Amino acid sequence: MNDINSHILVQLTLIIALILGNSNCYNISNPPKIDDVSFDGDGDLPKLHVVSRSKKNFLIDSSFNFPTPLPSWPSGGGFASGIIDFGGLEIAEVTNFSKVWATYNGGPSDQGATFFEPIGLAEGFYLLGYYAQPNNRPLFGRALVGKDTSNPANPALRWPVDYALVWSSKSQTVKEDSPGYIWAPIPRDGYQAVGLVVTSTPEKPPLEKVRCVRSDFTTLCEPDDWIWGREGGVDSDEFNIFESRPVRKGKQASAVSAGTFLAKSGGGTTGDTPLLVCLKYTLKNNTYMPNLEQLEALINTYSPKIYNHPKEEYLPSSVEWFFQNGAMLYKKGDESNPVPIDPSGSNLPQGGTNDGEYWIDLPKDQNERERVKKGDIGSACAYYHIKPMLAGTYTDLAIWLFYPFNGPSRAKVGFLTIPLGEIGEHVGDWEHVTLRISNFNGLLRKVFFSQHAGGEWVYPTDLEFGDGNNKVVGYASLHGHATYRKPGEVLQGSSYVGIKNDTEKSNYVWDTGNGYKIISADYLGTVTEPAWLNFARPWGPKITYDTNHEINKVAKLLPGILKDKFIAFTKTLPAELMGELGPTGPKMKKNWDGEEVN
Repeated sequence: MNDINSHILVQLTLIIALILGNSNCYNISNPPKIDDVSFDGDGDLPKLHVVSRSKKNFLIDSSFNFPTPLPSWPSGGGFASGIIDFGGLEIAEVTNFSKVWATYNGGPSDQGATFFEPIGLAEGFYLLGYYAQPNNRPLFGRALVGKDTSNPANPALRWPVDYALVWSSKSQTVKEDSPGYIWAPIPRDGYQAVGLVVTSTPEKPPLEKVRCVRSDFTTLCEPDDWIWGREGGVDSDEFNIFESRPVRKGKQASAVSAGTFLAKSGGGTTGDTPLLVCLKYTLKNNTYMPNLEQLEALINTYSPKIYNHPKEEYLPSSVEWFFQNGAMLYKKGDESNPVPIDPSGSNLPQGGTNDGEYWIDLPKDQNERERVKKGDIGSACAYYHIKPMLAGTYTDLAIWLFYPFNGPSRAKVGFLTIPLGEIGEHVGDWEHVTLRISNFNGLLRKVFFSQHAGGEWVYPTDLEFGDGNNKVVGYASLHGHATYRKPGEVLQGSSYVGIKNDTEKSNYVWDTGNGYKIISADYLGTVTEPAWLNFARPWGPKITYDTNHEINKVAKLLPGILKDKFIAFTKTLPAELMGELGPTGPKMKKNWDGEEVN
């Protein structure tokens, strides 16, 4: 279909949609802007996605609530007690806010952002900064506040000596509910500001409005998700607002964001703004991590239900089922004598590195290979790795999901869906979903969905939950098993050329809260790791097929410009997605002790 015909078809579809009636009302004299056009699986009609140029002002007018009230968590230790002692500085998490200033455009989805003052502080606690979030989701925020319990001769908190105006909306082309002013506290020597203050008038905030934090309780932070501005890049010359996150992340890191925001312009802080910092937890203990009974309650409350595609041929299984049904251990130089693997994995080599000396493969018998490839969802077991994150203020429940086989990939080129032969196939597919829980109160704050070599963090406001409960719903893509927050088609690549990740509800649903196993939780000291977890080598052999041959078989069917785009795209794909290497197990992944990679 040439560009002229495509344009005509798009315009005709738009006219038909307007005649038949659309759930959105558009001004015909100011028609909607075409945002994206894709085609259905048969290539007959375009699916039109439009964005109205006359969008009404959007403000956060509601707070997010979980579908059902959260339970009272079992007692014991400091988990969900509301306060974490940083050693002379008590920290609490505030989730109630009062709106100060709002914009109607800019930021994600061009829907503006709203800026809030945390309210409802317990006696003795002080603000460290204000909170902001985009208007494209209901209010679901958190801000940390502090209480000084240190020696009065060397207080952990002190009010600032002044404020510097970071930015104001005066003389700016900003759609807003009132003028807005963003201020940076100027700290005394030996103290740092961990947040900004927002007002709707040009007068400086009172000095006692916020507190600065003693420097030994602080560490460097950096921009995270984009909140608001004209351009979202951290190197943009435009003024932008971002969430903050610690520079050092991972299980051993001692830093946590205060839930405040950063203001940046031209690749640096704006005007006279001093460097904002994150909080640092100087104590090293696990007092605030959940015990086993509390973990069971968290898993029972939030554990995801994963839907596999109705056409999925390669379903999950437990690792034990995989071993019991003929998985073999191979040794380099002795490939003709593979060894059956004990159901517990006890005869797998322990430790070492991924040196190519050993690997796991399917049964030798061809019929058995095909049977085991298909998995056994009835045996599927979710393997939980529990770890402290962000200075022990959060608990990550990393839920590892095993599939005996990863099926072949499919590409979307224009409106065509093209099977990619053997590309994408590999033995032993490990995927995961991570729940990030606040140790202050047991709230689910974010969920990470792994997707091939990366993934995405998703707020609960953008999640689907089970019917009548707070269980997260996820979707595993057809053949590749990457996990997503909602059904549909996701392209890895551009909207024109990419690898298809199709997801859909089906009867192949996996409740990861049933029959699960906690396989690692170092801080508890009572969890024995299974032997297979410490197998450092691949869970599948290196694929020996000619990848270039498979790509060229597809490419030769495409016209020139599509052929070039397709070949260029395939060169950007990671080795595991291409199926060239057998994947390693969960403990060998960077995110085992570190932050999720997105």
